[in-house]
Amino acid sequence: MPNHVWQKSTYSPDASNCVYIAAAPADVIRLRESDAPNTILTTTPAGLRHLIDTLKSRSPTEM
Repeated sequence: MPNHVWQKSTYSPDASNCVYIAAAPADVIRLRESDAPNTILTTTPAGLRHLIDTLKSRSPTEM
C-alpha cells in the first residue's frame, strides 16, 4: 500500500470507529475506516463535499 499521510476526522474522538482522509495527487481524496484500514475509497474533492453536505442535511434517524 502506498504511503499516504492519513488524518483522523475531528468527529472521531476515540481510537475505534474513526474515519481517516488522505489527499493524493491529481485532486484525489482517499477515505478509510479504522476497522478496515486496507479498504480505501477514492473520490474527488467535489464528491467528498457532496457526501458531507448530504450527511449534514439528514437527521440521525435517517442514517
